Amino acid sequence: MLGLAGPAHAAQAPEPVCSVTDKRLGELSGLVSDGSRWYAINDGGTKVQIFVLGRDCAVQRVISGSTDPYDVEDLARAADGTFWLADTGDNRKQRETIALLSVTPQGKVTLYRLTYPDGPHDAEALLLDASGTPYLVTKNPLGEAGIYRPAKPLASPGPTPLERVGSINIKSTDTPGGPVAGFGSVLVTGGAVSADGKVVALRTYTDAYLFPAPDRDVAAALQREPVRVPLPDEQQGEAIAFDPDGTLLSASEGAGPIRAVRGAAALVADSAEEGGQSAGSGGEAAGGSSGQGGVDTVPGLLLAVVVAGGVVFAWTKLRKRSG
Repeated sequence: MLGLAGPAHAAQAPEPVCSVTDKRLGELSGLVSDGSRWYAINDGGTKVQIFVLGRDCAVQRVISGSTDPYDVEDLARAADGTFWLADTGDNRKQRETIALLSVTPQGKVTLYRLTYPDGPHDAEALLLDASGTPYLVTKNPLGEAGIYRPAKPLASPGPTPLERVGSINIKSTDTPGGPVAGFGSVLVTGGAVSADGKVVALRTYTDAYLFPAPDRDVAAALQREPVRVPLPDEQQGEAIAFDPDGTLLSASEGAGPIRAVRGAAALVADSAEEGGQSAGSGGEAAGGSSGQGGVDTVPGLLLAVVVAGGVVFAWTKLRKRSG
């Protein structure tokens, strides 16, 4: 298995589009777009809430459901307009089941409980492929991020078992940002799939990784070499999405704008034409590169930062959610 990092593609810098000032979205963690509106969710929460935003970031309305989730982390939208919420946060790694919540535009919620095959994980990235199959990517500061999908059709309320279909080891980069300097660049905090299904994106607190998916196969895409797009100076960047025209959108919890990288999806095609694709092996997702700014293993000093920073950050989040 190879690690991800490598030199950043010569994309334009993220441009601020507008700022979310509504206090109800102070923990913006997931974002999707239908081309005319954006849809956003908060991290955590005590009920299902999807905020419908205009292109000026103003909240136009809220799609609500009475279901009380444990820790919602990401958002996806299916081709039929159904929203999927990833209730998959688990900082203490103690949940026996996690869940996906499907939400209609009218607010009808259906619960699908899931179980990992190898014990609890914390996951903040949800990827929905063209057929509607969900993929979860875990958040792991001390090792590889696992990639999971349902092993059989989803059942409500379930649980439905997940199967591990690969992993990614993201290298550290020098892109500034994140809650704790030095380890935010290796943690997967969000995911998105382009409207045509041909580009798969994962993000950390500091960077986005865009994987080519010409066959619209998410698992296969995550075995290929990605294009890295820096998303610098986001306080706690967790949200990522594609506009239908291929613009990449990103946003952070707390203060900060929604930002756009125009033409980001096209960078993947450009990279492929330059011969940048390389498949992984053994069924493990890779997307390897040995470019500047990456490390194959976490060195001692960074390891100490990761452990200390992770404990502090996790404790802060836990206190916030229990309040």
